[in-house]
Amino acid sequence: MRSILQLRTSEGGGAGDKHQLGSLSGPAAVESIRSAIRFRDSQIEMAHGAGGKASRRLVEGLFAPLLFEDARAPLGDAAHVAIDGPSIAITTDSFVVRPLKFPGGSIGELAVNGTMNDLAVSGAQGQVMVVTFVLEEGLATSVLEGEVRAMAAALRRAGVAMVGGDTKVVERGKADGMYITTTGIGRRMPQLAVDVQSVRPGDKVLLSGPIGDHGITILLARGELDLTADLFSDTRCVLPLVEAMVAEAGPGVRWMRDPTRGGVATSLNELARDCGLGVVLSEEEIPIRDEVRGACELLGLDPLHIANEGQFLAVVAAEYADAALNALNRMDGGEDACIIGEVRTEPACGVLVTTRYGGSRIVDMLVGDPLPRIC
Repeated sequence: MRSILQLRTSEGGGAGDKHQLGSLSGPAAVESIRSAIRFRDSQIEMAHGAGGKASRRLVEGLFAPLLFEDARAPLGDAAHVAIDGPSIAITTDSFVVRPLKFPGGSIGELAVNGTMNDLAVSGAQGQVMVVTFVLEEGLATSVLEGEVRAMAAALRRAGVAMVGGDTKVVERGKADGMYITTTGIGRRMPQLAVDVQSVRPGDKVLLSGPIGDHGITILLARGELDLTADLFSDTRCVLPLVEAMVAEAGPGVRWMRDPTRGGVATSLNELARDCGLGVVLSEEEIPIRDEVRGACELLGLDPLHIANEGQFLAVVAAEYADAALNALNRMDGGEDACIIGEVRTEPACGVLVTTRYGGSRIVDMLVGDPLPRIC
């Protein structure tokens, strides 16, 4: 489950702090919760883990009504929690990528970067992590050691400490080598208040770099297609880029998201839905490598739906947009950052792309799962 609800608890925890379901008891509570459950799919499919419409249906229709205190709160990449003290950010994620190692990265490095990025785009600097390894019987020790070393190197680059973990081993053929689950805790950036409800018409949409590299790299690395390309995953920790942007334009940064599963299109559709406004993108301004564009054309995929692991989106107030962009462009790895669109009143709760040929098209959330097991 990628998205986590924001939660704030306080000493005493009075009834006024809780969703109204919490005030019910007995049969009334059971019936209220039952009516809130809207997930009607008969079984779980791969699409439920793709980060698109099916994933959102699962989270909002089943998990949120039963597990979260306020099932109607906006979904984000990390929860902000205050328990008798300063607020911290916390996020959790699982990594089931296949193959374990791919051009530009591997599951160990990806686990660290993905966790730190969820914190970064939530306005927090990662401090510590814990990890769980689910290992398959028969996994070569050399493969495991390689991933632990990759994870250690990524931790050093991110300036994060690993403070605990767990290990489980399952029977041969039950885990595809290994799965990794992480939890990250971070300190909130005091000069930053990321809130989807603060987004306003006229705000600019920034993108940190080329999209689609990770998803297409994973697809080609599986060797299931007769395609070759000189392409590498974009997996990296985006915190230095976020920090540079915040230093120059912090008061104007309204919202951020790393467009992993479901890609840019799904992230921006979630933004539009949560703020009740529209997002209009310029296709010509969206950076896409020729290799990614060519693979997508051959496979009938939209680059806007392809996963990324080292880019982020930001909505910035118009008066701060140039400062934010200049800060990113000065950073190593931020040279291709650009403004790709803006927030408008229309299309309400939707995303519109103006094409290079003068037309336009509505881009919806990802439907289905064209690239399973990419992170």
